[in-house]
Amino acid sequence: MHILKIENLKVSVENKIILNDFNLTIKSGETHAIMGPNGTGKSTLSKVIMGDTNYKIIEGSIYFDDKLINDLTVDERARLGIFLGLQMPPSIDGVTNADFLRTARSVKEGKDFKLMQFIKEINSETENLNMDKEMIHRSVNKGFSGGERKKNEILQMYILKPNTVILDEIDSGLDVDSLKIVGEKVEEYKNKTNASVLLITHYKRLLDYIKPDYIHIMIDGKIVETGTFELVKEIEKNGYNKFLETNEFKVEEKI
Repeated sequence: MHILKIENLKVSVENKIILNDFNLTIKSGETHAIMGPNGTGKSTLSKVIMGDTNYKIIEGSIYFDDKLINDLTVDERARLGIFLGLQMPPSIDGVTNADFLRTARSVKEGKDFKLMQFIKEINSETENLNMDKEMIHRSVNKGFSGGERKKNEILQMYILKPNTVILDEIDSGLDVDSLKIVGEKVEEYKNKTNASVLLITHYKRLLDYIKPDYIHIMIDGKIVETGTFELVKEIEKNGYNKFLETNEFKVEEKI
């Protein structure tokens, strides 16, 4: 079992506090969804877990399988099995999807890497995601639509086989059909691999396909409420007013 544990995390960016006393534990096979108003630190959380150096950890700890990872680089965290599907995936001109994924997979597997197996998998998953097969021979995300970029993130997840998946608003930019495909593929991956999944989203529609075990409401850089799917229905009906009224809401605090 893999466990991602965040304890009393306080994080700043550009001398402003974004996360403050943040705590969360995610175990293998669990799906956690984080929701909350804009500017409350949801995307910051995903980047801090992945090791983005633009964010400074002032206090607190991030553990993966009891190993402190605060000072690990992005690639070191990726090698542990942590994967981040970005809200706005960048393009990489001159590097094809196939080359990018082959290199990453071969580094991960070393002598166990099998090229024909890799080719079989990438062709199969491209088809399953209803992606044009020519996209694997194009530069990473170059000229891709928003929806195509999000599907490409899920393709990377399937090929790299992480044990801990973080998806930052993977539903944004997807039409109804693409949302169904992406949602069902993430749920399928979790069920096949017993991976843990952390979803950051604004909308119930994604959670119709990826079934969360826990819903967390994030206000002012920390979790203020945890519940089941019923909590999502309450948010859809009444918004976040209830949580904003009972928690002092500061988008940022200077230090």
